[in-house]
Amino acid sequence: MDPNLLRTFVAVAETGSFSLAAQRLRYTQSAVSQQIAALEADLGTPLLTRRPVTLTPAGERLLRHAQLILVRLEAARADVIRAVAPPGRLTLGLTPLAWSGQVAAALAGLRAAMPRLRFRVITAGKDRIVTDAATGKIDLGLVDGFAAPSDPLRLPEPGGAGATGIAEDPAVVAVPDGHPLAGRAALDLADLTDAYWIDAPEVAPAGVTVSEVARAGTAVSKGPRYEGADVTVLLGLVAAGHGLALLPASVLAGRTGLRGVPVGTPRLVHRVEMLRAPATRTGDEPAAWLAARLTDRPANPAGF
Repeated sequence: MDPNLLRTFVAVAETGSFSLAAQRLRYTQSAVSQQIAALEADLGTPLLTRRPVTLTPAGERLLRHAQLILVRLEAARADVIRAVAPPGRLTLGLTPLAWSGQVAAALAGLRAAMPRLRFRVITAGKDRIVTDAATGKIDLGLVDGFAAPSDPLRLPEPGGAGATGIAEDPAVVAVPDGHPLAGRAALDLADLTDAYWIDAPEVAPAGVTVSEVARAGTAVSKGPRYEGADVTVLLGLVAAGHGLALLPASVLAGRTGLRGVPVGTPRLVHRVEMLRAPATRTGDEPAAWLAARLTDRPANPAGF
């Protein structure tokens, strides 16, 4: 199967539209239609219905394979590029709340071990970090979220498998000083589905977590939407009384004007997990050294 045809098929399946897929791929709509027809002819079965555009049973099966195939092709391309790139480079990608003193200290240790190291730090949403780690666009990815103690995060596919937990922190509801909930010893999230939650999908998508607890099935945020990735802005919105936010307790340490009320029910922790590009799982590259530090495994700086 031609990877270009698979890429077009995935675009149509994900957008549910031949025209939207054409816009995404910068093709004409007729070109998209021709490519889907060619793929269906190759496989000898319809993959998509038209009007409306939906997947056939065969199309559903192919989509699962196609997404993984395209990820592996991107990973192969990144691996080849990495093989001929100058040594001593590292790209770290992380979600905003995955940053911590632990990460900062590990990077400092890496720079001390490799004084000539050149590294980049990219902050983005969870979906991008997971995908970029799977395809090798970043060497190491750190993603965060809320889960029951010791439970892994539910990460998007493809590429969410093989994550390693590196940190857990108690979950708290951030409220401004003087808020009626500020004096509570603990809070039940199911009782807060009608509260004003700040919708911050790139930083702390608490609405999904709370609604899952309440089994409401939809996000519960009624407060403002913050589309940035700056944690300071989110904390400022909470402190000003615009809404609540579900956050790791460590984020509120030393912050004035804010109180973190522990989550009593259900038991939740803020968890950070590490994802490594396929090509960085062995060897003596900077990503392996940093991964060893973050997982508290001994590493030998002399090998770098």
